Amino acid sequence: MENTLRDEIAIEEKRKDKIPYDHYKALIKDVDPTLVSTRSFCPYDDETNTFLVTVMGNPYHVSFPQGDVTTVEGKDFDNYKLKTMILRYLLNAKGVKATGENISFRDVSGGNVYFASFEGRCLKRFAFTFNYNIEGLKKAMAALGATPQATGDMSWRFEVINNMFMTVILWVGDDEFPPEAQILFDANFPAAFSAEDMAVMGDIFIPVLKELGKK
Repeated sequence: MENTLRDEIAIEEKRKDKIPYDHYKALIKDVDPTLVSTRSFCPYDDETNTFLVTVMGNPYHVSFPQGDVTTVEGKDFDNYKLKTMILRYLLNAKGVKATGENISFRDVSGGNVYFASFEGRCLKRFAFTFNYNIEGLKKAMAALGATPQATGDMSWRFEVINNMFMTVILWVGDDEFPPEAQILFDANFPAAFSAEDMAVMGDIFIPVLKELGKK
């Protein structure tokens, strides 16, 4: 009975996640693919009519004008949060190159409004996930080719999606103090993502880090 209920909840969550994906798919057909490619730094292939988008080191294809997000082998998958983020990036990116300068979530317009969500889905989730799997985190960062930083007990800067970089910082917890984390964004992030997008970024990058840490 419990397994059936969990399966039903998972199916319903997938259905809800698919709604925004279908919405943004419908918008892709109205864009100029050459302009989108320039603004997003995502190569566009005129012969196959596909964008090549790289997320956390993994390449994906986006068909034009259909807007289908698949693996580069053309296989479908049901991570609709990831698919939606890819489409929103293609639609919203404004061609601002990475600056190398960091901003905090609260520096972003709307950051105070969505901070509670960001704190729970990104900061605390990252801290408590990897405080007890430090070796896995190090392995994941090595696999990404992330650049170590000098902040916190450990920190890295890495590319989340084409031309968009993030810095994660971990202070390891002990018997007296819980672990803490900070996540900083390159200053060009608001040129492609809203505070609402950034608040759920943990749903995208944390699962990938966990998988990379297992390899």
